[in-house]
Amino acid sequence: MDHQGVIIRPPSEAGSILLQVTLGCSHGKCAFCGAYLDKRFAIKAPETVLADILLAARHCTDQRRVFLCDGDAMILPQPRLVEILSLIRAHLPWVTRVGTYANAKSLKRKTDAELRELRELGLGIVYMGLESGDDEILRAMGKSGDAACIVEQGRRAKAAGLKLNVTVLNGLGGVERSLAHARATARALTAMDPDQVGALSLMLVPGTPLHERAERGEFVLPDAHGILAELREMLAGTELTRGLFLADHASNYLPLKVRLPSGKAAALAKLDRALRGEGRLKPESARRL
Repeated sequence: MDHQGVIIRPPSEAGSILLQVTLGCSHGKCAFCGAYLDKRFAIKAPETVLADILLAARHCTDQRRVFLCDGDAMILPQPRLVEILSLIRAHLPWVTRVGTYANAKSLKRKTDAELRELRELGLGIVYMGLESGDDEILRAMGKSGDAACIVEQGRRAKAAGLKLNVTVLNGLGGVERSLAHARATARALTAMDPDQVGALSLMLVPGTPLHERAERGEFVLPDAHGILAELREMLAGTELTRGLFLADHASNYLPLKVRLPSGKAAALAKLDRALRGEGRLKPESARRL
């Protein structure tokens, strides 16, 4: 495979064929993100992508899913995405689902009919970064679009039949806006009603603007207790029709896998015990991005 630079994919795509169709991120301005510091955004040549698909056809017959890399393949023009999905269907007929990252900007560029077309061609899931429901935090972090826009685009993806996995970042408001971040994010998640929420804990990455702010004392990251208190507030305020709320990423201090709405009470009780100092948290040395 022609994999260029560091490849990022969601934890749930660990067993997928990683088909790199773009390089980097089409936005690339989020203050906290160090995922694509090694490359500029670019669209890969059609012949390169086709060669990778043909390689997968020979060597990846046991893998049932494809994930389109890098940061935002959804930004591709509709004819190009249609072509890629059609090639996957033609050469990898055993694949049952294709996934990709998406953001509000890229989803907004697609009409409802275009999103449905992608779904019909095999796109099954989009992974979308909400990060925070607090507009002040989103502006400070350089995110594209406010919370209302992100919620609207997530709802459009769901309406088109796509499974929606939304990421949020505990700690993104710093100590100063911790609870405001938790409450606003819970409201946004409730309004969006995704199939799955992935709650990660912020880790400051050298080379990012947010790391530089922290070095200057302009941003103070909550400690482990503060992150857990924030997570509890966020989970308590999140109401999903039916979905998973996961805080089991390598960055988290206390792994949680919660089926909402039925599992909320037990998860909140587990968080309360941790906040009282009962049980062990993951040490800083074991946390990973």
